[in-house]
Amino acid sequence: MKKNRLSRRNFLRNAGMGAAAAGLAGCKPTAPRADEPTGGGPILKTGINNTWETEVLVVGGGPAGIGAALGAARKGANTLLIENQGFFGGVAAWALGMPINQMRPMKKPRSDVHELLIGKLVNYGDVAVNIGEHQLWCNVDYLKVAALDALDEVGCRYFVHTQAVDAVVEGDRITGIIAATKSGLVHIKAKAVIDCTGDGDVAYFAGAETMKELGELSPMTLLLKVTNVDMEAAKKVDLAAVADKARQKYPLIPERWRLLDHDPSSNSFYINHACTRDLGQFDATNPEEFTRAEALARRQALQMVHTMREFGGDALKSLELIGTSPRIAVRETRRVKGVYVLTEEDALKGQTFEDVIAWRSGFLDIGFVHFTEMKIHDVPYRAIIPEKLDGLLMTGRCISATHVAASAGKSMGNCVATGHAAGLAAAMCVAKGGIPREIKVPELQDALRADRVDLNMGGLSQKGMVDIG
Repeated sequence: MKKNRLSRRNFLRNAGMGAAAAGLAGCKPTAPRADEPTGGGPILKTGINNTWETEVLVVGGGPAGIGAALGAARKGANTLLIENQGFFGGVAAWALGMPINQMRPMKKPRSDVHELLIGKLVNYGDVAVNIGEHQLWCNVDYLKVAALDALDEVGCRYFVHTQAVDAVVEGDRITGIIAATKSGLVHIKAKAVIDCTGDGDVAYFAGAETMKELGELSPMTLLLKVTNVDMEAAKKVDLAAVADKARQKYPLIPERWRLLDHDPSSNSFYINHACTRDLGQFDATNPEEFTRAEALARRQALQMVHTMREFGGDALKSLELIGTSPRIAVRETRRVKGVYVLTEEDALKGQTFEDVIAWRSGFLDIGFVHFTEMKIHDVPYRAIIPEKLDGLLMTGRCISATHVAASAGKSMGNCVATGHAAGLAAAMCVAKGGIPREIKVPELQDALRADRVDLNMGGLSQKGMVDIG
C-alpha cells in the first residue's frame, strides 16, 4: 500500500479501530475522544464513533450501486448500500429528465435486476416513466422512490448521507471502509466491498492503481429544468443562433443546447448541455477544480436562461428556471486498473471474452467531444477486479478501461449490468469464504444466466437498433 497513507492508518487505529463490532441495529456511539496527530496539526475531536458489520458493502447508490445491491441481496448476502446524497439513483435521479439509457436495448429485457427497477417505476404509471427504444424517461422523484421500493423488496439495508472517506486495508486485502456520518466517523467492516462511487474513491483510498487522463477528461454537466413556454413554438427556435447573439453579454453560455421534453412532465423542458467543455478542463477529484466547476456551472445556468428570455423571441421571453440538478454531473475521473483493461478497439469490433460477465451497448460517447458507433461488446470479469488489491470489486464508470473505452460504459443500463455482476460475485465470495479473484467465473456466469442475462450479445451490430434519444 502507499507509504503516504500510513499516518491516516495510524490515526484510525488510535481512534478506536479495535472497538468490538456491532450490528447495524442498536449501534450505540462511543463518546468522542481527542486525538492529536503527529506533526503539530489540529486536535481532532472525533474518533470512530461506531463499528458496523455487513457481508457485502456497496459504496455509491447510483445505477451501478443499485445494480450491485440488488444483485447481492437477491443472492442472499447480508448487503449494505451507502450513498452520500439524500437519495439513490445518481445522475439518473438528479438529472431532471435525462434518460436512463440502455436499460432495454432493442426493447428487450436485459436482466431480472434491470426489470425489477423498471417494474417499480411502472407501478406508478405514466406519470413516473415513459419507456423508449432502450431508455427510460423518468420523473426523477418517482425514480427515487422506485429505487427504495426495489431495495426494500430484496431486503437490502441502506443509509443515505453517508460517505466513504477512507479504506481499511489489512495486508493486500480491503476489509472495510471509514464513512462520515452526522454522528461522526464509522468503521464499516465487510467481507466484500464494491466500489460504485464512479470516481473509484474506495479503490483509490485503498491504494489500488488508478488511471486518469488529465487534459482529456470528459466535460461535466449541470442539468436544467425550464417551464412557462409555448412548447411547440420553443422547439422551433434555433438556440445556436440565439447563443451567438448573446455571447458577448453572457460569456459563460455554451455554443449550443437543446430543449428536450421526452420525460413524463407535460409542460417543461430539460436541458443537457456541454457545460464545462468550453470553460476549460476540470478534475472532479481535485477539490479546488471541482468547486470552481460547480460555481461556473451555476452561473452558466442563469446566463443560459437569461439568454433565452432576452434573445429567444416571443417563444422564450417568459421562460422560467424551475430547477437545476443538486450537483454537477461528472462523466469521467479515475478508472481502476484491473487485471484486464478494456480498449477502444474492443468496443469498435465487438470483442467477446470467455470470462464475460456483462455487455455494453450504445456509443463511444465522450460527452459532446467524441461520438462513434460501436458494437455491443463483452465486459470480462478481469475488468471489474483490481490488478492487485483483494476483497474489492469495481463497477459502473470506474471499471478498468482506457479513456475512450470508458465512454462506452457510462450509459446507465450498462452500469446496472456491471453492478449486477459484481453484486453476484460478492455474494458468492461471502458464501464460499473466498475473495473475488478466486471466483469460478463459470459459476458466476450460471448465476447471471439464472437472472436472465444473455451473455451472447457481444459482437452484435447496433446499426438501426438504437435510438439515442
